[in-house]
Amino acid sequence: MIATPSNLLSISRGFLALLFLSDSVLLRTISIVLAMITDSLDGYLARRWRMTSSFGATIDPLMDKFFVIFILAIFIGEGRLAVWQSLTLISRDFAVLIFGFYITIKGSWSFFKFRSIWAGKVATTMQFFTLIALTLNMGVSNLVYFCFIFVGVVALIELCVIEHKLKLARKSKI
Repeated sequence: MIATPSNLLSISRGFLALLFLSDSVLLRTISIVLAMITDSLDGYLARRWRMTSSFGATIDPLMDKFFVIFILAIFIGEGRLAVWQSLTLISRDFAVLIFGFYITIKGSWSFFKFRSIWAGKVATTMQFFTLIALTLNMGVSNLVYFCFIFVGVVALIELCVIEHKLKLARKSKI
């Protein structure tokens, strides 16, 4: 079940990132817009056509991260983005890593089912629009970068709340 339409859409984001090797503002903008569309469409199609898989659940977020990090690296290389600004754009991912370490140390990794969270959707939307603004040479306020940190903290809180609810649900079944 690897070559499903939704998985192919996810994988396409890796190729879309390569369009950023071009200096063309138009190609770069098209790349981001298509990445936004494929990111919205892949999960919808997988659920709609009941073609969800563990491969799809893994490749989708990996391609999202690859797309964003690849573009951030290009912007840093071009001197259009500072490292600290790039790190704020992926602060939600740091929150997920911290939470992953927490549940691993706690021994509850096997009980936790990772799924998309509200803060993750907000962070992804903010990332796409920030990347478009940077591509179009629009100024991005430092406040926007601090908002990414805030959303990262909210993501960590959201994951902890989900984990707590799962723990309560497990206890009530015992």
